[in-house]
Amino acid sequence: MTHALDYLTRQLEIAWRLTAYHLDGLTTEECLWRPAATGPHVHPDGGGGWRADWPEEEGYHLGPPSIGWLTWHVAFWWSMTLEHSFGSARLTREDVRWPGTADAIRGQIERFHDEWRRKLGVLTDAELRRVDRTRWPIRDRPFGEVVAWVNVELMKNAAEIGYARFLFATRPRS
Repeated sequence: MTHALDYLTRQLEIAWRLTAYHLDGLTTEECLWRPAATGPHVHPDGGGGWRADWPEEEGYHLGPPSIGWLTWHVAFWWSMTLEHSFGSARLTREDVRWPGTADAIRGQIERFHDEWRRKLGVLTDAELRRVDRTRWPIRDRPFGEVVAWVNVELMKNAAEIGYARFLFATRPRS
């Protein structure tokens, strides 16, 4: 008999392969390049770290995000999901910083993937149906819905990073 976690884990690995493909060889120059004059980006915070923009609304008028922002976004939602599902649920968006280089963010995202796989690996189908771990980004729903959301969010962000890398690679050079 196949368990729900088997399907969800296979789906995660498909999303992960696309993510790893687009993170492979990613440079800090690509991360800091802006595809347009406006759009969510990462900025030095003056204290040696990097903060990410947080638009109060979504809309095409904001402009496309930079790869730095997209990679920060993966680190943001994955760290929040891990902390709120398996930890104290105290982590906030403001606590999540972009580490400043492509190598550092790639390593961070890889560690989140590995930790997520370890945490999921011990869950039963009954635990996927429970709601006690479902505290962020949704509440009071079966935890399996959070696992499915991670898969979708990862695939979406991987596609965005890949598209931005294509734009970077073909940008006009002066």
